[in-house]
Amino acid sequence: MPAKFACTNNALRRAARRLGQLYDEALAPIGLKATQAGVLAQIGELARGQEGPTLQDLAERLAIGISALTHALRPLVRDGLVELRQDPQDGRTKRGILTRLGKARLREAYLLWAAANRRVETVLGPVSAEKLRSLADQVASQEFLDAYTVRKKLGAHPEVTSE
Repeated sequence: MPAKFACTNNALRRAARRLGQLYDEALAPIGLKATQAGVLAQIGELARGQEGPTLQDLAERLAIGISALTHALRPLVRDGLVELRQDPQDGRTKRGILTRLGKARLREAYLLWAAANRRVETVLGPVSAEKLRSLADQVASQEFLDAYTVRKKLGAHPEVTSE
């Protein structure tokens, strides 16, 4: 093994843990973790009128399995922020719905998250922050997974350069 092993996975996980800690600290005053605020935000984004997203749609959007999603939803349901309802057309399907309290907590979380996000952007600089988000979105995409699976290079690669 080489003396210096450059592992993209480890670097990204370290960065994600550091950012997660910073956003968790920002959201601590309202009793949410950054991941919980993210779940609430995705439910809100995917909701169509009074109908919340199916758990399958939510899991796909979050790039996690159903069992991990149900584990993440437990405290949100327990605390009255999310309600799980059976789909009226398909009794086997459950939907996640933000409660009134969940919507209010999401609004509070957004204000705290936005302040933390501005601080991260200030430290990184807007160009580097955008590059980081763009690369992370690319790696999280189905296109990336498909290309990785067939060992093929993606079409356009945004190059990251130092500022």
